[in-house]
This record gives sequence, C-alpha cells and structure tokens, in this order.
Amino acid sequence: MANTKYTPRLQKKYFDEVAPALMKKFNYKSVMQVPRLVKICLNQGINGAVGDKKLVDIAVDEMSRISGQKAVATLSKKDISNFKLRKNMPIGARVTLRSTNMFDFLDRLVSVSLPRVRDFKGINEKAFDGRGNYTMGITEQIIFPEIDIDKVTKMSGMDITFVTTAKTNEEAYELLKEMGMPFRNMKKDNQ
Repeated sequence: MANTKYTPRLQKKYFDEVAPALMKKFNYKSVMQVPRLVKICLNQGINGAVGDKKLVDIAVDEMSRISGQKAVATLSKKDISNFKLRKNMPIGARVTLRSTNMFDFLDRLVSVSLPRVRDFKGINEKAFDGRGNYTMGITEQIIFPEIDIDKVTKMSGMDITFVTTAKTNEEAYELLKEMGMPFRNMKKDNQ
C-alpha cells in the first residue's frame, strides 16, 4: 500500500502558482516574504440565543458541518440586564480552520458556495483591515451544500475572516485574488 499524503488543491496551487506570481509582482527577495494564508475564522452570533438554548446547539452543529471541524459555542463576557444576558451564557458559535481544513474550506467556498448566492456579482474588495486581513459576511447559511435546506429552522448568517501574513491591504488582496476569491472589481486589473 502506497503511503501518499493528501495535499489540498489550493495548497498545491499556492506553492506552484500563487507564491511565484506574488514574488514577481512585489519583488520579494526571499520566499519567506511572500504573504500566506494563516487561518480562516468563522463566527456566528445567534439572535434569540438567550431565550432558546437549542439555537446555539443547532448553530454549532451547522458550523461543524460547514467547516469540517468541531465548532464551539461562544460565551458572553459580561452581564447586560437590558438583554437578559448573564455572564458565560452561550450566544454564538465559532471555529478556526488551519492548514488542510483551511484550504479545503476555501476551495469549497470559492468553487461551490459563493456561486450559489443569489444575484452574486463578486465580494467587496474594501473589507480589508489595513493589516492584511479580510472579513466577509454571509447572510444565509444555506449557500453551503453541507446544510440540508429542509432541516433549517432559522436563517442565520456568519462572518468569515481570512488572516494572512501580508503587511498591506494590497498584498492581501493580491494573495486572495490569486487564490481564487471572486472580488467584484477584478476586471479593472486585466485592462
């Protein structure tokens, strides 16, 4: 039996195509200067979680299916009496993806999930934070094929944050664009 190690398609693409293209574009002297994707964080706040504890369990289960990794419930940090919120109550779900899981999730997001969004024209290229990280919001979890639409009781969105080693927004934009992220105004680059 051959001992073959699984390498995600996008990880192979990063080393074979993306890194050399970024080295050429930004004139890096070393491969270690090339920005890379470190992790992808999925975060979901649950509306109504204070009144119904099952909503958090459902969200954790859905997020675990979407990401391919066990999600955890996020807990409130302090008491807020106006919202009937107590410290350490579960109010959301989150998961952090790295290495193989991260590349697999990004591949599924770009090639399967985002094209399923109704009237999709691309993602906004202005959501960078100035330090090379990008955050996008998704309004409905049903764009992911892992979610069974018939079993969904409540539509909920999530934030997806891409953390990179890029120093500037421009480097992070080029990295994510080369990885296949469908930014809205990519046509201007090709003209």
